[in-house]
Amino acid sequence: MTQPAASPEITRLRDLSSHQKKSGLAAWLGWLFDGLDMHIYTLVATPFVAILLMSDGIAASPGEVDTKASIIQAAFLVGWALGGGVFGWIGDRIGRSRTLVLTILFYAGFTGLSYFCTEWWHLLICRFLSALGIGGEWAVGASLLSETWPKKWRPWIAATLQTAVNLGVLLACLAGWLLKDDESHRTIFLVGILPALLTLWIRKAVPETEEWQEAKKTSVPPRIRELFGPAVSGVTWRVLIICAVSLTAHWAFMFWQQSLIRAMPEVRNLTAPEQTHAVVVALMYIMIGSIIGNYLAGALAKLMGYRKAITLMLLAYGITMLAAFSQTWTHDQMLNWYAIIGLCQGVFGLFTMCLPPLFPTLLRTTGAGFCYNIGRIVAAAGTVMFKLYVPVGDYRLALYYAGLLFIPAAAIALLLPEEKQAVR
Repeated sequence: MTQPAASPEITRLRDLSSHQKKSGLAAWLGWLFDGLDMHIYTLVATPFVAILLMSDGIAASPGEVDTKASIIQAAFLVGWALGGGVFGWIGDRIGRSRTLVLTILFYAGFTGLSYFCTEWWHLLICRFLSALGIGGEWAVGASLLSETWPKKWRPWIAATLQTAVNLGVLLACLAGWLLKDDESHRTIFLVGILPALLTLWIRKAVPETEEWQEAKKTSVPPRIRELFGPAVSGVTWRVLIICAVSLTAHWAFMFWQQSLIRAMPEVRNLTAPEQTHAVVVALMYIMIGSIIGNYLAGALAKLMGYRKAITLMLLAYGITMLAAFSQTWTHDQMLNWYAIIGLCQGVFGLFTMCLPPLFPTLLRTTGAGFCYNIGRIVAAAGTVMFKLYVPVGDYRLALYYAGLLFIPAAAIALLLPEEKQAVR
């Protein structure tokens, strides 16, 4: 019997099918708005929480503001972790496209509701619920592209998806700059509602993936506990540990870096709008570095494989943080260090395409979402811990300690399997 001709290899964007193009655009836009809603809070965390804690015109102490602000961020990271597991489970059952719509509505709606918060715990609840959607969107978007786009493109797809997050953060910076004179520090949360408009297009234009549809016909969706079954438990535990350790260090930096900028001699005596402007500029340095780092990480993955590239990038992240926070620098020098740290953050773009294929198809969104996002529960504790166990106001020391965690994370990354060894 004559064998059917193999499908020609896709090497150009114009050769992609309409389904592939729409899936790619949906995932990219979803991640773009992830970045926007993710970092809106970090831009105004200190002044906004200070306003919420004010009682009868009496300001709360800086220590109390820092503690409450970090607890809110911890709740956000816990929500992100749970969202990856919950919406990942949903995505494996009702499909990638429909779940993508749900996740975006979640994070857009609750980010917008943050505008109406009048107590610090109101903000905690809104950030927790918005994070459920952000965590879920990561898992669903990653699986959507890993099932529709050419396998050889994955390192560049990962870089491009992660760049969408970075551009979303830059949109948050733009919103922060445009609204820097808003003394209430709450109007910026209304910008977070915009992603909800995207769901109208996704629901109509983006079909479910053929791989998911075929797997749904022939297989029974596995339970979450099967992540720890004999077939995939080794992969699950390795990925969980790597994500937990590296994300603890990463999110300690991403949250406390803005406090370090506000506390620097060149910034601390500025007006509140000028301090916010300095924070926005610092975050821009990080994001510009990160965009370049995404493609550097992709090039390394093409050259040496995911495992070695992830190990090298995690090691570079740790060494850079130790160098940046081992001594006191001027404001301009610190901005340069922030750009280099941003470059190292390209490692997280590799997780996008590396993790989902390590799991069977009907466990893919659950596995990727659970393992990547559950690490944020540990990161949530770390965000608070690194500040509680150092002197009040010594953000540099907290960030130095956080950087140490990248060293064991890099060592454990050497144990990751290459995709060819993954469970099918």
